[in-house]
Amino acid sequence: MRVFLSLLLLTAVACHSAFVEPGGSGPSTPANLTYQLEPSGDPNRPLGILLIWDDVTDANLANYRIYSRASTSGSFDLRGETTSNTFHDNGVPRLQYMVTAVDASGVESGSSNVITVDERLQLAAPAWLNSISLNGAIHLEWDDTSYLAAPTRFKWYRIYRTDYNLDTGLCGTSWLLEGTTVAPEFLASALSNGVPRCFGVSAVSREGYESLWSPLRQDTPRPDARNTLVFAYDANQSQSGFRFWQDVNSDGVAQASELGLVQNGNLTSIDFWVYRDPTDSTLWLVPEFSGTQIRLYSNSPVADLTSIDFAPASGYSRSMIQAVPGYAYVFQIVEGSTLRYGALRVTHVGRNYLIFDWSFQTDVGNPELVVRGGLSTALSTSTVVTGTK
Repeated sequence: MRVFLSLLLLTAVACHSAFVEPGGSGPSTPANLTYQLEPSGDPNRPLGILLIWDDVTDANLANYRIYSRASTSGSFDLRGETTSNTFHDNGVPRLQYMVTAVDASGVESGSSNVITVDERLQLAAPAWLNSISLNGAIHLEWDDTSYLAAPTRFKWYRIYRTDYNLDTGLCGTSWLLEGTTVAPEFLASALSNGVPRCFGVSAVSREGYESLWSPLRQDTPRPDARNTLVFAYDANQSQSGFRFWQDVNSDGVAQASELGLVQNGNLTSIDFWVYRDPTDSTLWLVPEFSGTQIRLYSNSPVADLTSIDFAPASGYSRSMIQAVPGYAYVFQIVEGSTLRYGALRVTHVGRNYLIFDWSFQTDVGNPELVVRGGLSTALSTSTVVTGTK
């Protein structure tokens, strides 16, 4: 019977959750209660809330009691107790919280200041998101409105990633946190080339409020290289041909050793070879492989390899094109039932050889090649995504 009464008393104490303002003397009142939300990716459903307050230094302090309520007109209920001056409440937070201190005799202090979880404190979402296709990486950049609108409340940006289906044009639903940054740009690295991905960005305030997401953006990393040297056929036949990718081991995966191969210009498997006009020593790009066609990317020079955007859908030809410094060229390569794209920008044309930068998209049918290396030199690539699968 004594054990039963003890359990009954403990149950009664545990069930008593309504906060009653204490009277008389007691421990010091906790001060400066603040909070920080845990972002989840959904601005309306944080993972939880962390409460922090000044530690009460009374020698007879036993613990703290945390109270919360769901509305400003409701009563405060006991949420939990702790001996620390912090408290983590898991799940979607309640509207308001406050804290009291309890001494060893069970005397409870007055309540701390009340904090209110107000979703109206969310920062503005980034209005746009652009990307840069790189070798094994994607460079992301967005407008800095979230910071500029509230610089004293801004904490950082959160970058999310999922898979992307090129055929359906939809992002996946299994989003992962790629990283955080205080700058309006981020490098997503250590990515597999030829695998499309989808990205979104949110802004987080110092209190942990997460904004709505930016527009979604899809992009695909692809191999590239700089300063490739290829000779004119009649100057050095063994190094006058170029092949973007040769799947030597037939595994369908582009290894570094299989990409950007300078080969003999007499091979029929190369994508192009370099012809030197005997009348004026100009150098020309000549498509060789039966499935390779070429076209000029634009009618004016481009600033960098990264200025080459999506491969055009048409306009390709088997005719040779003169190699001119600063100009970009796109290749459409059809092998069997597969379609791939490559690109190059000529950096130097001499009498005997030319030098160029190149990129190649290993993802079948994907026209994304590469985009700007600097904000002032080119347009963005990839596309905005309007839905998820």
